[in-house]
Formats: sequence, C-alpha cells, structure tokens
Amino acid sequence: MSSPDPQVRAARNHSTTPAVRGPVVAVTGAASGVGALLTERLAASEEIKQVIAIDERRGECAAAQWHILDVRDPAIAEKLRGADAVVHLALDLDLETDPAARTAYNVRGTQTVLTAAAAAGVHRVVLCTSTMVYGALPDNELPLAEDAELRATAEATGVGDLLEVERLGRRAPRAHPGLNVTVVRPAVLVGGTDTALTRYFESPRLLVVAGSRPAWQFCHVEDLCSALEYAVLETVEGELAVGCEGWLEQEEVEELSGIRRMELPSAVALGAAARLHRIGLTPSPAGDLAYTMYPWVVSGSRLYDAGWRPRWTNEEVLAELLAEVAGRHTVAGRRLGRKDATAAGAAGATVALLGAAAVVRRARKARRRI
Repeated sequence: MSSPDPQVRAARNHSTTPAVRGPVVAVTGAASGVGALLTERLAASEEIKQVIAIDERRGECAAAQWHILDVRDPAIAEKLRGADAVVHLALDLDLETDPAARTAYNVRGTQTVLTAAAAAGVHRVVLCTSTMVYGALPDNELPLAEDAELRATAEATGVGDLLEVERLGRRAPRAHPGLNVTVVRPAVLVGGTDTALTRYFESPRLLVVAGSRPAWQFCHVEDLCSALEYAVLETVEGELAVGCEGWLEQEEVEELSGIRRMELPSAVALGAAARLHRIGLTPSPAGDLAYTMYPWVVSGSRLYDAGWRPRWTNEEVLAELLAEVAGRHTVAGRRLGRKDATAAGAAGATVALLGAAAVVRRARKARRRI
C-alpha cells in the first residue's frame, strides 16, 4: 500500500485543528537510517498527530516538522515542547569512528535528550539499544527471557555505550518523576546497516571457533520501526526485545548462505583478533567474536503478548543481508577495496596459516621444555 501524498500528510500534521488525536512524537537522528524510516512511518500513520524530526541536517520527510541541531545542544529542550514522546535514535555506532569520540557523543547525547525531555514535559522517551547487551555467553539459555540479567561487557564494538545508555534510561525516571523510559533492543539489525555482525557475512569464509555454539537471530529494520511505533503508542512498555521468531543454527546459516566455514581453535582466533585490532588492521575488537561464538537469542514475549508480530523470518532477513553485501569483501572485519578484492581469498587463507603457525610454535616450545 502506497503512503499518502506528502502534501496531504503535511497539511494534516500542520493543521491548527487536526483530526488526529494521537501523540506528537519527536525523533532524533531522523535524517538517515532507522530514524528516517521511522519518521516516514510515523508521519504516514493515522494514529500519530504530528512528527518532530531532529537531526544535524534536514531529511527527506516533508510531512515532519524539522529542527536542525546537535542532540547534545541543551537548546533541544525548547524543540521538544509539545511532544508527548521522543524516540532517541541519534547514536553513533560506526565501526570507523574513534571509540572515545563515539562514546562521548552517545553518552552526552542520551543524557541531554533525557534531561531535555523531562524539562519539556515529555511523557515518554524510547531508547534503542541492542540485544547484544545481554552478552554472548556459553551458558545462555535459548532463548533468553527479556528480563534476563545484562551480562555483556564493554569489549565489543559499541556495547559499552549501549550499556551506559540503558543505565541512563533506568536512572532517568528516578531523577525526573513523571518521565517514562522504554528500551527497545533489536537482534542483529539488517536493512541498510553496517556492523561487525553484518560484515561477518562479507567474508570469503565464515569464521567458526572450534567448540562454539552460535545461534543467529535477525531483525529487519522494518520490524524494528514497527516495534518502535508500538512503544510510542504505549501499546507495550518496559524493556522490549525485537527480532524474528526463533533462530538459525550455524549449520543452517552456512547451508542457506552457501558460504563455507573456516574453523580455528579458540585461543588462535581470539588471539589473532586481539592482535589485529591492537595494531590497527581491523576495526573490530576481539570482543565482537563472542557474538559469533555463543547464543544471545531473546524471546521477545512482551511484544508478542501485546499483539505485535514480525513480518520477516530469519531466513528472509538472511537472504536480504546476503543480497546487500554481495560484491563486498571483508577479511577479519576490515572491508577491502576493489583492488584488494582479488586477494580476499588469499588473505583469509593467510589468517588461517598464521593461526596454524602459532599453534605449531606453541607445540614446539612445549616439546623443548620436556
């Protein structure tokens, strides 16, 4: 079904006597990515009265009321006046961003939005993190309950930032009575995204750590936007996991993708990942590898109980991801340019040989000590 004409939506959103009785919703990070998709979705919804879009540049949604500013600017409080809910999506999780600068932006931005929302009289703030905050651990249940303990550490890309965002979200209602905070945690997000986990599928071989038990659960951005709309409309609240129903075992992923595995011992894989990141050859720290080793699948029962259902299956999202990354070449998390692409297979083999050499060296040292 096509969206209403932008002029019709703009007239509806900006009318002095709107027929829509739903909430006024502000979206940060509205010009691109998930923010842009959600802004369009809310602007087209008959249940939303008005959309306030906030970003450092203007996006394409003509039906929204735009404010151009940095979310760390305290002036954002004035822009939020009249809003019933704020969806905070202005987070930087780019693999190439300096980690210290990324953390400073994410933490300060979230602090400012929460404080500004309370000052502006906003009723609800919706934060978006990731199911990565549960941690990928060998003893995780399949699936985890949404109220399971958050056992992630700050060792993977951006996870430390997401844990801090969640901590700020838990503290905000105590510091600002009357402010409600809902946290939406998507599984591996697919649909115009670039993360260490989507890059995993750009490799010529899927790295599998010997003895590991991976389980893959995906979330299409369309389903995330649908879940965020549920949160905005207060259909469901609290901490919400969102993703496809069930999960895929590693063998299923390999069969569906047609990509063969490259198996390495745990010590070799983790040691190589740490060294490559330390010398600046890869953007992903060794902590990212845990999310390809152990399960972190979540049930998503709260959204299901509220009547929400994903439109996408894990198999469909994986197919979409493979179509998106076709032609890209990544080795050990580092994306190669076209000139390097022909060497991708050799590079993968080199990593394996280096790992094997390390094992051989340790074995030789052990024999010398005998």
